[in-house]
Amino acid sequence: MALELRQTVSLAQQLIMTPQLQQAIKLLQLSKLELIENISQEMESNPALEEQGTDETDDNGITDEEKGDSGQDIPELPEVTVEEHARDDVDWESYLSEYNTEWGSTPHEDRELPPMENITTTRTNLSSHLMWQLNLSNLDHEQKEIGAHIIGNLDDDGYLDIPIEETFRITGYGLDKVNRTLELIQAFDPVGVAARDMRESLLIQARFHNLVGTVVENIIKDHLGDLEGRKYDRIAKWLSVPLSEVLSAISVIQGMDPRPGSSYSNDQTIYITPDIYVFKAGDDFEILQNEDGLPKLRISPYYKDILRRRDSLSENARAYIQEKLRSAAWLIKSIHQRQRTIYRVTKSIVRFQRNFLENGITHLKPLVLRNVAEDIQMHESTVSRATTNKYVHTPQGLFELKFFFNSSIKSFRGDAVASESVKEHMRNIIKSEKKEKPYSDEQIVEILAGLNINVARRTVAKYRESMGILPSSKRKNLY
Repeated sequence: MALELRQTVSLAQQLIMTPQLQQAIKLLQLSKLELIENISQEMESNPALEEQGTDETDDNGITDEEKGDSGQDIPELPEVTVEEHARDDVDWESYLSEYNTEWGSTPHEDRELPPMENITTTRTNLSSHLMWQLNLSNLDHEQKEIGAHIIGNLDDDGYLDIPIEETFRITGYGLDKVNRTLELIQAFDPVGVAARDMRESLLIQARFHNLVGTVVENIIKDHLGDLEGRKYDRIAKWLSVPLSEVLSAISVIQGMDPRPGSSYSNDQTIYITPDIYVFKAGDDFEILQNEDGLPKLRISPYYKDILRRRDSLSENARAYIQEKLRSAAWLIKSIHQRQRTIYRVTKSIVRFQRNFLENGITHLKPLVLRNVAEDIQMHESTVSRATTNKYVHTPQGLFELKFFFNSSIKSFRGDAVASESVKEHMRNIIKSEKKEKPYSDEQIVEILAGLNINVARRTVAKYRESMGILPSSKRKNLY
């Protein structure tokens, strides 16, 4: 069989992601802060894109509303002139020569100050706080070098990350001197810093409070495991002290800081600004988009006018301006499309979760992306992007849009219950239990069965762990 080359013509359809479509998809999944940052970058790179002012004024600074609907122009007022006459009894020549000399001798630099939003304050972190104390200490050069190495190897909680022998090997100084320097740093503020583990940190804090040889120190030394398991009677038996004294010592230990370095953490609180507001208006719910801080964009009329002058532009300049105008128009269209999509998705969620908005989390219904996608006739991936990093403020609180999509659990009557609704029921059950006799996972299963919710014990344990709730043995408090 001979091999030969042939040319054939075929017709096929292929989906191509244009740059404009990629930009629209990217804008849809951005959060509000990311969108504002993206718009700022586009405005810097595209001269045809500009922010529209709140009040557009004409050449005289008069708004259209002030002119009224009659279309009549406001009559021009006569210009006021002020006549100034120089006094004859002043020696203006010496006056001007004196001040001109002073101005000429003073260098003047027209420097623009940075905006206030670019001026940030720096927080004191743990390392700088300890180094400040180390430099103020009455230590020799070797101890300060050892101390700097120890401080540089502390984690965010204030614990020493490396063995003390490693510091001895790297610095080359004696082990006794390294240990003495470590003890000095452990006495710095915050108390308990530079410890190897939690037990050592708590012992340092106990010594700082003059609790050496007390029940507090004995519990920290030998009975932290029993303390974690709330076996207070066992601790009292081992220490041969009354139970009341053990409880008093435990209250002192609970007031200590197991993470002494966390107060100097660089983590900052990030406040969430909702993208959508849902209000109760009569018997219905109103949806309002939050556009505070979002710049209102428009295409620059200056470049439009330039483009109309056919004779004053070269071909390259005309092509450049046309490209920038198309890019600006597509960005504005993509932002409007993003806002409409988020609105439609939220409106659909409100229709599905009306009982939640009126009665709370226990009335949350099971919902998947396909339900909303079919309701608004969009693809599931579009709904997923529209709900990513978007938050809605409802009468029940602030929630991420992803919160409303959760799996379902069958009830005894056959209808479905949302998993978040089951978690809220569990949270309420545990909140109302007796502290001296908390509910076990099996008892929680029975209580949920009384609420027509059919779940297994392992499901209750999984939900409890995901909510950060301890088991019944560690929630128990007899005293």
